Amino acid sequence: MTTTRPHSAVSPAPRWAVRAAHVAALTALPAGIWRLLLAAGYLGGYTEAGYQALGVTGWGAAYVAGLSVATEALALLTLGLVRLWGEVLPRWVPFLAGRRVHPLAAVVPAGLGAVALTVIWTPFALWWAIPHPGMTALGSTVAGFLYLPLVAWGPLLGAVTFAYYRRRHTTRPIR
Repeated sequence: MTTTRPHSAVSPAPRWAVRAAHVAALTALPAGIWRLLLAAGYLGGYTEAGYQALGVTGWGAAYVAGLSVATEALALLTLGLVRLWGEVLPRWVPFLAGRRVHPLAAVVPAGLGAVALTVIWTPFALWWAIPHPGMTALGSTVAGFLYLPLVAWGPLLGAVTFAYYRRRHTTRPIR
């Protein structure tokens, strides 16, 4: 099945990049849901004292919920690297609707984000080697598995960003 790509002379994203973008968008979901449950008052594997020490009540709960929503929104931006709205701004964007997205306007933030995410989340691959006071043994194990997908977010974003750059850079018309 082929889809038309109005306003675009750029070839569609490779199938592997589309899949990688979708997986990248989903990597933040398990930890985000867990944090939302924490914000709602669920202990999430913490002991009562450990949960109280977290400070996930009142404004702390709002912060944790906002962090979860913002993290997932950033993860979903990866889809723009394989969709038309990553090449031409949608008509609902005020003042800029229909304008082409300059490739570097997407590649630079996505590339920097990929590096930052890799640096931030890679240590979570060693979750089980670090003691987590205030958590039960089962809670620590479950939280480790919920955060583990985030380790893949940076490399996946990097791969999709590279595919976007190659696709957008190599199809530029010669003048």
